[in-house]
Amino acid sequence: MPPKPASKSPIIKEPTWNSEDKYIRMHLKGRPVPLYAPTNIEDEGKYDVKAPQNPPAEQLKLEWVYGYRGRDCRSNLYTIATGEVIYFSAAVVVLHNFEEQTQRHYTEHTDDIKCLAIHPDQVKVATGQVAGHERKEGKPHVRVWESINLTTLHVIGEAEFQRGVCCVSFSPVNGKQLLAVDESNDHVLSVWDVSQDKKHSKITDSKSSGDPVTQCEFHPKEENQIVCCGKSQITFWTLEGKKLDKKAGIFGKYEKAKIMICFCFTENGDVVSGDSSGNIFVWEKGTNKITKAVPTAHDGGVFSICCTRDGTILSGGGKDRKIIAWDAEFQKTGVENEIPEEFGAVRMISQGPGNMILVGTIRNCILQGNMDLNFTPVVEGHKDELWGLDVSTSQHQFLTCGYDRHLYLWDAQSRSVVWRKEISDAAHCCCIHPSLEIAAVGLQTGKWLALDLNTHEIIAVHTEGKEQTECIQFSPDGKMLAVGNRDNYIYVYEVSDDGKKFHRVGRCSGHSSFVTHIDWSEDGEILRSNSGDYEILYWRPKTCKQETSKDDVRNRVWATQNCTLSFQAVGVWPDDADGTDINNCSVSHDKKLLVSADDFGKVNLYEYPSIQPKATGHSYQAHSSHVTMAKFLCDDSRVISTGGKDMAVMQWQVVA
Repeated sequence: MPPKPASKSPIIKEPTWNSEDKYIRMHLKGRPVPLYAPTNIEDEGKYDVKAPQNPPAEQLKLEWVYGYRGRDCRSNLYTIATGEVIYFSAAVVVLHNFEEQTQRHYTEHTDDIKCLAIHPDQVKVATGQVAGHERKEGKPHVRVWESINLTTLHVIGEAEFQRGVCCVSFSPVNGKQLLAVDESNDHVLSVWDVSQDKKHSKITDSKSSGDPVTQCEFHPKEENQIVCCGKSQITFWTLEGKKLDKKAGIFGKYEKAKIMICFCFTENGDVVSGDSSGNIFVWEKGTNKITKAVPTAHDGGVFSICCTRDGTILSGGGKDRKIIAWDAEFQKTGVENEIPEEFGAVRMISQGPGNMILVGTIRNCILQGNMDLNFTPVVEGHKDELWGLDVSTSQHQFLTCGYDRHLYLWDAQSRSVVWRKEISDAAHCCCIHPSLEIAAVGLQTGKWLALDLNTHEIIAVHTEGKEQTECIQFSPDGKMLAVGNRDNYIYVYEVSDDGKKFHRVGRCSGHSSFVTHIDWSEDGEILRSNSGDYEILYWRPKTCKQETSKDDVRNRVWATQNCTLSFQAVGVWPDDADGTDINNCSVSHDKKLLVSADDFGKVNLYEYPSIQPKATGHSYQAHSSHVTMAKFLCDDSRVISTGGKDMAVMQWQVVA
C-alpha cells in the first residue's frame, strides 16, 4: 500500500479589520465571526489589527486553595517538619498550617497530582502526576522537591511513565531511593537513585500487576523490602542490587477479597492490611503469610489504616464511615468515632500535629480531631464537576455550585465556608442579586431556583423545558433576570416583591445553538448573548425582540464582560482556537483588567479592553482540568477561579 500522506496542519485564518464598518472578522472552526467595535475606535489614529497589546502591570498570585483530592486518591495527607499539613488538589500541593490559617503552595506540576510521599528527613517531598496539557512539560513524571523553600531537586521519569504515577515512596533511614508505580497496563514498579543533588538514575523496574495498584511503599524497617497492594493482590518485594523479586501474599484458610485496599506498618515492623470485605490481616515482618486476622472489622471496605505515635492502630471504614481504635493485640479499645455522612467515607487517616488525628474523606474534605471528640472540617470542597461561580457585590464572599448538588457560600477573607446547602438537582450556573440578599441558580434539569442568602431557603422555583440552564444573570438594577438555556432560548423575568416573585416577560428566540454567555448593558436596555455556534446576538429584554441594528448596540457600555465573543475580549482567544478553548471571561469592576478561564487549566490576565487579536497576557497554572469560571471580587483585590473536573476553587491575589 502507498504511504499515507502527512496530515496537514489546519490553515489559521488571521483576523482582519473592516475599516468601513469598523469590525474585526475572526474565524472559529472556519466560521467567520464579526466583532463590532465602538464607532470612536479610530478617533486617536487608525486601528491596526496586527498591533500588539502588552500584558498588564498587575499579576496574580495564588493565595488559597479550597478543596482536597480525596475522591479517588489515597496516601495523600501528612504532617511535615514545619508542622504544616501537606496534601494536594488539582495541580497544586498545599502546605497548610491549620493553627495559623496559612497556606503555601508548590505549583510546578502541570496536571493532576495523584500521589505524595514524605522523605525520612520530613523535609523533602515526592509527588507524581498524570500526563498533562503541554507536550513536553505535560508528560507524566515525579517531582522531588524541598518543602522549606519549595525548590525542585529532581524531575523523574518524563520519558518512562505512560499515563501517570499512582504511588511513590522513599526508602527508609536515608531516603536515597525512590519507588514509583506507573498507571500503565502492567503497573510497572521502578526504583530510582535520588541520593545526589542534581542527578538521578533508574536502578531497576519490574511489571507489577495487570490490575490497579492502590498502595506501594518501602518497608520502614527493612531497607530493601517493598509492600504493594491492589486489586486481587498483596505482594512483598525484595530489592537486591538491580533486581526486584516478589512473593505474593498467601491467604491460607482466609478468603482473599476482591481488593486489598490499604496497609500500614506497626512499630515492630508487621504489615497490617485492610480489604474490600472489611477484613484486617496482620502479616508478620519478613513473611508473606497471615499471622492474625480480624474478620469483618468494618461493615464494608477498610479504606485506611494508620499506626499512631502511641502504637494504637486506627482503621477507617468506607460504608460505615467509622474510625475504630485497636490495641497491639488487635482487640478493640472501645473507642470509636463516626464521620458525619455529609463529609463522606474515610479515605485516609493520618497522624496530625501534636495529638491530633487527620481524616481525609471521599467527599474532598479534611477533618481534624481526636478519638475522644468529634472531628470538625478544616478543609471542604465540591465533590463533582464544578461550573457555577458568582461574587458578592459588596462583601468578600462568593457562591459556587456544581454537579454534586451543593451550594457553597465562601468568605475570601476568613478563607472558610460560610454555609453549605444541598439542593435537589445538579447545578450549572449561579448569580447573586446586585442589591438584595438573594441568588439565582441554574440547574441541569431545565429548572432554576432563587434562594435567600441569609436563611438559605429556596424562595422560588421555575422550569424552562428539560435542558440545562447554561447561564443566568440579573440586570444591573436587579429588576430583571435573564436565563440562557441549552434549548437555544433566553428567558426573561421581572423581579418584584424584594426578590420573592419572578414574572416571566417572554422568551428571546433566534439562536441556532445553545446560549453560553449573557451580558446586560449598564442601562439595562440591551442584552447580548453568545451561543455554541459562535453567534453574537442582541436583544431588547422588555419585549424579547432581537435588536439587529449594529449602530444601536456597538457603543453600549456593558455592565459585565461574560461574553467571550466580543470586540472588547478578542485578545483572549489563541491563534488556533476552536471556539471552545475559552470558557469564560470577566472584567474587573474598575474596568482595567480582564481575566479568562481556558480549557488548558490556565487562568489568564489581560488589560481591558483586550481589543488586539495579538494581545498578550499573564497565564497561571494551578488547575488540572478545564477552568470553568474566573471572576474578580467586589473590590478587585482578588480573582476566584473554579476547575471543572478537578473540583477545586482557587483564590488569587491581584498584585501590582
